[in-house]
Amino acid sequence: MILSPDFVILTAVGYVGLLFLLAYLSDARAKSGNAGFLSSPAIYTLSISVYCTSWTFYGAVGTAARSGLEFMAIYMGPTLVFVGWWFLLRKLIRIAHSQHITSIADFLSSRFGKSSRLAVLVTLIAVVSITPYIALQLKAITTSIQTVSVAKGTGADHLATLDEVTLALGVAIGMAVFTILFGTRNVDAREQHPGVVAAIAFEAVVKLLALLAVGVFVVFGISDGFADIYARAVDAGVRIHEAEPFGSRWVAVLFLSACAVICLPRQFQITVVENSNEDHLRTASWAFPCYMLAMSLFILPIALYGQTTMPPGSNPDMFVLTLPMSTGHDALALFAFIGGFSSATSMIIVASIALSIMVSNHIVVPLALRRAPRSDETGEQRDIARLLLRSRRISIALMLLLGFLYFWLTQGSDALAPIGLISFGGVAQFLPAMLAAIFWRTATMKGALAAISAGFVVWAWTLFLPSFDTFSPVVADVVANGPWGIRALRPEALFGMEGMDPLVHSVFWSMLVNVSVLLCVSAATGQNALERIQAPLFVDVFRRSASLQPRILRGSATTSELFFVAERVLGWNRARALFDTAGVPHRQTAQQQGVSADFIARLERELAGSIGSASAHILLTKAIAGDAISLEEMMQIADETQQAIEYSHALELKSQELHFTAQQLKEANALLKELHQQKDEFLSQVSHEVRTPMTSIRSFAEILMEPEGLTPEQRRRFISTIHNESVRLTKLLDEILDLSALEQGERDWENVPVDAEDVLDQAMAVCEALARKRLVTIESGARAGNCIVLADTGRLSQVFINIIANAISHNDAKEPVVHISSRVTQEGYVVDISDNGSGIPPLFRKKIFDKFVRAEPDGTPDSQGLGLGLNISHKIVGKLNGRLELTAGTLPGACFRIVLPVWQGVAPEAVRENA
Repeated sequence: MILSPDFVILTAVGYVGLLFLLAYLSDARAKSGNAGFLSSPAIYTLSISVYCTSWTFYGAVGTAARSGLEFMAIYMGPTLVFVGWWFLLRKLIRIAHSQHITSIADFLSSRFGKSSRLAVLVTLIAVVSITPYIALQLKAITTSIQTVSVAKGTGADHLATLDEVTLALGVAIGMAVFTILFGTRNVDAREQHPGVVAAIAFEAVVKLLALLAVGVFVVFGISDGFADIYARAVDAGVRIHEAEPFGSRWVAVLFLSACAVICLPRQFQITVVENSNEDHLRTASWAFPCYMLAMSLFILPIALYGQTTMPPGSNPDMFVLTLPMSTGHDALALFAFIGGFSSATSMIIVASIALSIMVSNHIVVPLALRRAPRSDETGEQRDIARLLLRSRRISIALMLLLGFLYFWLTQGSDALAPIGLISFGGVAQFLPAMLAAIFWRTATMKGALAAISAGFVVWAWTLFLPSFDTFSPVVADVVANGPWGIRALRPEALFGMEGMDPLVHSVFWSMLVNVSVLLCVSAATGQNALERIQAPLFVDVFRRSASLQPRILRGSATTSELFFVAERVLGWNRARALFDTAGVPHRQTAQQQGVSADFIARLERELAGSIGSASAHILLTKAIAGDAISLEEMMQIADETQQAIEYSHALELKSQELHFTAQQLKEANALLKELHQQKDEFLSQVSHEVRTPMTSIRSFAEILMEPEGLTPEQRRRFISTIHNESVRLTKLLDEILDLSALEQGERDWENVPVDAEDVLDQAMAVCEALARKRLVTIESGARAGNCIVLADTGRLSQVFINIIANAISHNDAKEPVVHISSRVTQEGYVVDISDNGSGIPPLFRKKIFDKFVRAEPDGTPDSQGLGLGLNISHKIVGKLNGRLELTAGTLPGACFRIVLPVWQGVAPEAVRENA
């Protein structure tokens, strides 16, 4: 039988060997300078999927079976973070690149004055918080192996005879050995690990394909689609449990998952530290959510089908594995086992590497540096590089041991999901300090230290401690009755808050305490010198050059002494390359030569890439005999100087602002004068134009009031004059109202796609009667054909009619002709309307589109307008995003050109054909 326990174990071992070979080849290719696809955004995105552990592969189905759609919140939290990558992740990566950040502990300690205390605290909390998560992976692996063993075992020689504790211990030992060989081949924590990343990316593909294969098999292989699965579930009485979307627990899980994708040490390691190109985030921002969507696609159908068909009491966490086994599809079951194994191993590898870096950089190395006297720095046992490797390997073994111990103490829990949420709640305590680090300039180290400590204590009391209630009767009693019988301190009903979900309860109290302490302590305390220097480098990282680093250390160390320090951490080859690149000699003949503060700052950044910023600062502080002036005194001098510079700069800016304001007032005053003059001219012109027809109307009306002596012919002539003057007055008022509407903005103006050629043809037809009356010939030249523009049909027609009518009315040629043509060019739709009259006199050409401008002297027969027609037309064309101009035409008289943009809906080919 293919799916025997022995074969499963051999397959897992072979799979681990394949991963090691892939990592080895990838590292070799990267070192040869031919990284290729290893540094691509696709590999980076796939490696981020280390977020999807065995909890996702197995536990999501179990969560769906127990709690319905709650599992979706686990995916939606990271989706929100990555969709909004521009605001948070981009800044984290930019800071990490500029500061040579090695871990989340290094990030926080570097921001808050390179504090060793804060780094140690974050490291210890991370170890405690991740321990349940490692236990979860051990539980998933052992449960899956036991599931296969129980189902396929045939005798006492099989794994079915092993209890889960012994099996978990064996898995933990094997994973520790593999992770040590896999992840501790170099010292530099900041240096990208292409081998690890490539292997994790490969595992991401494996677990995705395995889960999709099982999902497709369940939905389309042994069922007739999604509808069939839901119908069977309804017939069997299986229903989706209420998940309370946007309820308290759902929101708590959503919040914790969003925190976890940033604050989990392994996620910070992969997303931030291992990032080689900030632009890769653009791809990850959509590709990673798509990956999680694919992982969740078949979760609910698998859960429903398993609940419908599997025997009562079956573990829903193992449906992904047991469903193929129950139907005899052993090959698919083996593939599912490898997918779950990949999910667990990828998490254990990256989490152990990240935690080992934090432990060695922030606990082991600082202790070694503080305890070792400066004179005792020789000997192989004192070599920092060896110390780092040994401490990281030991740390990895301890991480797996702690995970096994937690697994052993909490083995009574059957569900995988609660274990993962415990870890999420622990690392969520880093989030307020992280946000303060990059957005709040005055946040202090004491505030961050107190907040993380307080939040961790509340989390440990309300969520971590209750997870041991099945192991310890004492813990069970404390959970039920509170310490010493104080019910107000019960871990799951703190201060009498009963009836709340334990997870929601813990998240509420821990985050409330965490944020409150951070705000209060930061407001009540001040920053030290290093904090004041580091704060703007984090908060204003996008406004500062990456090369602008604080030059804190400045002393009398020689180059040979500094080279000795660098050699201990970086190795001789890297240290020599660093000194040679900077042009600093490192041989004994130059040992008395001093070094600049710039080089010391650069050396500190390089050392930080291997041992963290806090440890690098301690190491260089020990190596350099500082000047007599203290750092605080130096900062005080710098602050006073900076204040003077800022005050001078502020005065200069104020002076510039005043000058600019005065200039604006001067320009505004000139504009007001001009507008006042225009207003006076407008009122004078309007009153003149209105008075003329009113005077005629009044005079002839008075004559008609005394009819004696008037012949019928005179009466008709006087009445006709009154009528004509009334029409002229009405037209005058219409133009004034039209102009006012255009200047103030018409409410119902809406540009829509119209055929400009149709509008032009209609305008020519309207003007045909006037042309016949004036004996003017209208010539139609070359035309553009159909051309769509965005315009108001009535207003565009008004422009065409006005200009054509002007060309007809003001043409004084013996044989008057008006020529009209249109075309489409790169400028847009162009219409030329020209005549063969005497044209516009030079005196009027520049102001022909102004109000009340008429190119003919008053009193001429054709000078009956107010001089507003062209001004109105000019404003209309402007509102159509075009232009109206006086230009040279095909005829010797005046030529007006209208240019309108062609609507985007017109194909470029059509424009080129008509051009």
